[in-house]
Amino acid sequence: MARFSLDGEPSGPSRRKDARSMKIKNSLKTLKGRHRANRMVRRKGRIYIINKEAPRFKARQG
Repeated sequence: MARFSLDGEPSGPSRRKDARSMKIKNSLKTLKGRHRANRMVRRKGRIYIINKEAPRFKARQG
């Protein structure tokens, strides 16, 4: 029996996280220092960490 989340996608241990997904953190100060190309930007009232060289460091405060 497969389990499904509210959005209709499979849930549980077999669900793999998308490689391009954005991390959601309360504090971005430590994430900003993890890579030299990280930039902190404010867009639409939210604070984001963006990195064009290594997109895996993307994050949003919230």
